Amino acid sequence: MTYRMLALAAALLLVAIVPAFGADVTGKWTASFETQIGTQNYTYDFKVDGEKLTGTAKSQAGEAKIEEGVIKGDDISFVENLDFQGQPLKIVYKGKISGDEIKFTRNVADMVTEELVAKRAK
Repeated sequence: MTYRMLALAAALLLVAIVPAFGADVTGKWTASFETQIGTQNYTYDFKVDGEKLTGTAKSQAGEAKIEEGVIKGDDISFVENLDFQGQPLKIVYKGKISGDEIKFTRNVADMVTEELVAKRAK
């Protein structure tokens, strides 16, 4: 195998492997969006280990641990199990990462779907 063919094979392998790793969203992200109960202001504090996503989601309604978090390429998903006024509330997030923005769709208690954009805090 010539040097050129070896270099080309290595470059192709690198291009194939890189998308398998999740985007680095580690750190604080903020979002402000309208809901049925008014404007919600969120701060997400993400931690990434490989494809595993953990951290917290904070809003005026409280703070919840991020659970079932996964990052694959530019796809992100997680669950926020919020205690809202003494009632458990499961919020499922699915999103697409693009640089310093994440476009999320979130499903609140299998009843309401909301769109929001989170931005990396600077």
